[in-house]
Amino acid sequence: MSPSDSLHAPRPDLPLGILIAALGGEGGGVLADWLVRCALDQGLPVQATSVPGVAQRTGATSYYIELMRQPAADGRAPVFSLTPVPGCVDVVVASELLEAARMVERGFVTGRTTLLSSTHRVYTTVEKMHMADGRQDPQRLMAAATALARRAVLFDMEALTVRSGTVVSAVMFGALAGAGVLPWSREVCESVIRRSGKGVEASLAGFAAAFDAAGEGPAVPAAAPVAMTPALEQLIELGAARCADYQDAAYAERFREAALALAASAAPAGPAASASLDEAVRQLALWMCFEDVIRVAELKSRRSRFDRVRQEAAAREGELVRITEHFKPGIDELAAVLPAPLGHRLLQTAQRRGWMGRHLGLHIRSTSLWGFLMLRGLAALRTWRPRSLRFHQEHEAMAAWLAALHHWLPRSPALALQLAGMPQVLKGYGETQARGRQNYARLWATHVGTALSGQTDPEAAALALQQALRATLADPEGRLNAAFQPSPAARPVFWAAKAPSERSAASPP
Repeated sequence: MSPSDSLHAPRPDLPLGILIAALGGEGGGVLADWLVRCALDQGLPVQATSVPGVAQRTGATSYYIELMRQPAADGRAPVFSLTPVPGCVDVVVASELLEAARMVERGFVTGRTTLLSSTHRVYTTVEKMHMADGRQDPQRLMAAATALARRAVLFDMEALTVRSGTVVSAVMFGALAGAGVLPWSREVCESVIRRSGKGVEASLAGFAAAFDAAGEGPAVPAAAPVAMTPALEQLIELGAARCADYQDAAYAERFREAALALAASAAPAGPAASASLDEAVRQLALWMCFEDVIRVAELKSRRSRFDRVRQEAAAREGELVRITEHFKPGIDELAAVLPAPLGHRLLQTAQRRGWMGRHLGLHIRSTSLWGFLMLRGLAALRTWRPRSLRFHQEHEAMAAWLAALHHWLPRSPALALQLAGMPQVLKGYGETQARGRQNYARLWATHVGTALSGQTDPEAAALALQQALRATLADPEGRLNAAFQPSPAARPVFWAAKAPSERSAASPP
């Protein structure tokens, strides 16, 4: 399992993203066409794009398909992504093992992803040129695939291809159908193959063989048993309880899956990654329970909170205690609880008309009937929190953070430890939240991004990030952000508008 992805359990209202990694001449384009035809036959909106790769072996090419899992309501046309986004791919199918490893390395295989791959190898030019044995270790490649994917289905597709007298695209199609990742039946797939009119019988034979192979047990659970310390197990359960209290049981399970995925990634590093893993799990639990106005209202209207205030005020039995809550909401906080599209439009309007930075002072007496009902009504909005702008922004950034952790936990526990602590700069809401986002974007662009691109040594990057994180935590006013000017290529993970008082000191994103 992995990052961004274990946080995004499959939802029928979200597109299904399928990434095909094949070599030239293997029929990857034919497979993409088959998938598109199946989707159209079922009345599902669909889009497909292809990206030719650099010349190597017979030339690697990727195809990306996005489709809705159910017909569009009211004739509305969804907007699909033209290219796959790390952490947001549901299915990866690869015709060769190293191509699967490339997809893992690029962050497309995560705790959200079902990975279907052949175990056979087509050696690269670099492997052949080596003075000794330059081949990549297939066990290492398969271990990486099974550790990071939500589910891995690995078998020799080339053997089935040769046995059936077809091309590997038909076998890949059968693997997709046999693994149960397509929102239509086997019969729909076979009907599309028959209508293609070329090599139909051989393609059907390869499809059937792969269908059986993918459904009969070569599937390898990604979250293989990981040695868990009692302390880590307790930390995961405490985090899950916190997430359940914050949202619901399903949200707690998403946290638990993400935490176990991190443990699987850290396993190759052994005890050296223990501290990094503990900190990552702890920060994940805190981040997933980010503080928004819905959470504040829910906490302020709890019975336990009123009891605590009475105790702190030393109120005697029968004495009245009046509590007045002071709220100062701004446009950004209102936009944060709206559905993402509406929230974006409100922020754009507010920025265009100069409303950003304005706040409305509210004094709500929570011990009165009307004030209490206002708080409970706001707290009840947590059922639609997953559709809010703030939730979308936080989980988008969280997915990228988790993907980076999965990359560095087995490679550099020292860098992973510093990366795990980065969410500390994200606190509160309003102006505090905006400064935290700017801090996070600056740290990501100047340290994490350069490390992931290979521009810096991991150990040097760990030390630099540690020092930068300490300096940021010692700068509550966000003065360090004034000197940060992101380049067009190094955009922040997420963006927050600056308040008018900060615009003169900080450059625009």
